[in-house]
Amino acid sequence: MIRRLLLSSAVLALAACGAENAAAPEAAPEPTPPPVASSTTPQLTAEGWGPLRIGMTRAEVVAALGEDANPEAVGGPDPASCDEFRPERAPEAMLVMIERDRLTRISLIRPSDVTTDRGYGVGDPGDGIAAAYGAGAVREPHKYEPAPAGYITAWSRGGGTGYVEDPDARGLVFEVGQDGAVKAIRAGGPSIQYVEGCA
Repeated sequence: MIRRLLLSSAVLALAACGAENAAAPEAAPEPTPPPVASSTTPQLTAEGWGPLRIGMTRAEVVAALGEDANPEAVGGPDPASCDEFRPERAPEAMLVMIERDRLTRISLIRPSDVTTDRGYGVGDPGDGIAAAYGAGAVREPHKYEPAPAGYITAWSRGGGTGYVEDPDARGLVFEVGQDGAVKAIRAGGPSIQYVEGCA
């Protein structure tokens, strides 16, 4: 009798437990956040892009990405001292500047899938760039266009607020157009300050 009573109590307890669980709705699982997209395209930094490093010789640039894709184009008034061109295997929007046989600048001149180390590319809004690059980012008026056009310069090594001549300085210049969008990005040494090609 005691055994039956204990067995009945156990069955009732299990039934009550099952009823409570059945009454309580099951919590919905947390949604899984979407995966962060990863790009296989190298990012443009003050030090270079992909196989290109500021300071390489012209021969090293050519070995990495090929000769001038458009050898008939004029890249500078004196190509022996300064030349700007797109290597054959470089992205369509990219130009390299060679001064006295050294790579001194890499430029993005059109929208492409190449972005900077902080995610900015040509065509992006320019209003968040100064904040993204911190207190060292300096905004200056555009040489030819009225505001909001201008230049945002962010030195990562060396640099300063005046014209920089230190060949070891490295930085980025974002040229912003009148529409507020980035129209060109230049990365490298002091030549990022040039407004018109080699000048």
